[in-house]
Amino acid sequence: MDGVLWYLLASSRGGETRARILRVLEERPRNANQIASELDLDYTTIRHHLDVLTDDNVLKRAGDGYGDIYLFTEQVEHHWDTVEEILNTVDPEEP
Repeated sequence: MDGVLWYLLASSRGGETRARILRVLEERPRNANQIASELDLDYTTIRHHLDVLTDDNVLKRAGDGYGDIYLFTEQVEHHWDTVEEILNTVDPEEP
């Protein structure tokens, strides 16, 4: 899982956006529209990155379909120290 996380967040195109999404979800679960608003990015861009993160078992969806919220998978929670290391590398928080 560590390799997948490094690839998705630090090495591949779109990694910075995916890192920003994880930062937002770290605060609290949100749906795609809320994430798009929070990051001031296009909804379809956010959906693409959410699909990538879901396909690679970083996030899971919860809800009835419309307005599903996104949560971290248990596997990612288990590897959260790696996620933090990556996030601090590619998208350091402001002091």
